[in-house]
Amino acid sequence: MFPTAKPMRKTSQRIHQDKRASAPARKPVRRDTRPKGPRRVILFNKPFDVLPQFSDEAGRRTLKDFVPVSDVYAAGRLDRDSEGLMILTNDGALQAALTQPGKRTGKVYFVQVEGAPQESDLSLLRSGVTLNDGPTLPAGIELVDEPEWLWPRQPPIRERKAIPTSWLKITLFEGRNRQVRRMTAHIGFPTLRLIRFAMGEHQLGDLPPGEWRDISAAI
Repeated sequence: MFPTAKPMRKTSQRIHQDKRASAPARKPVRRDTRPKGPRRVILFNKPFDVLPQFSDEAGRRTLKDFVPVSDVYAAGRLDRDSEGLMILTNDGALQAALTQPGKRTGKVYFVQVEGAPQESDLSLLRSGVTLNDGPTLPAGIELVDEPEWLWPRQPPIRERKAIPTSWLKITLFEGRNRQVRRMTAHIGFPTLRLIRFAMGEHQLGDLPPGEWRDISAAI
């Protein structure tokens, strides 16, 4: 004889269901992006071999060596071996507008590459290429002359006499780590020098390397 099965109790399941149904929905936490003090927006022309941050335990050159302003932060990064425009601000909304992928803010770079890319090479970048972290968005690519406003880099670029170099104007609408360098390498033309000229409506203009300009009152 098998033992008589005991009837299942349904009260426990119903109680748990009721508790789940009555639990209040969690509201999304909104970050306060307003400046804590007076709004500051600073344009800085970052020289080569300067870290895009205000401190470094190894004693390397940082933004602090050039910009004596506290409580501002870089909107996006610019690699140590790259040059040009950085925007420093305490305005979280501006920082998000310039850096968040969904905003699709254009960033313009002048790029010296090794070799002589043809239109067939550049069309690959215009359409988007697949890097190790996924496909890139279509980019604006132009073959241009060396910019007349360009300053000498210290130390100079080491060019190989037997290989020509070319200049490209590249407009990106995203900002992955070392993206420009990876894109040009992907089509066979390594980047030798990279200068960011614009982020959205903000441009480098005639700002010399190592100098900064406060535009807080102008925008």
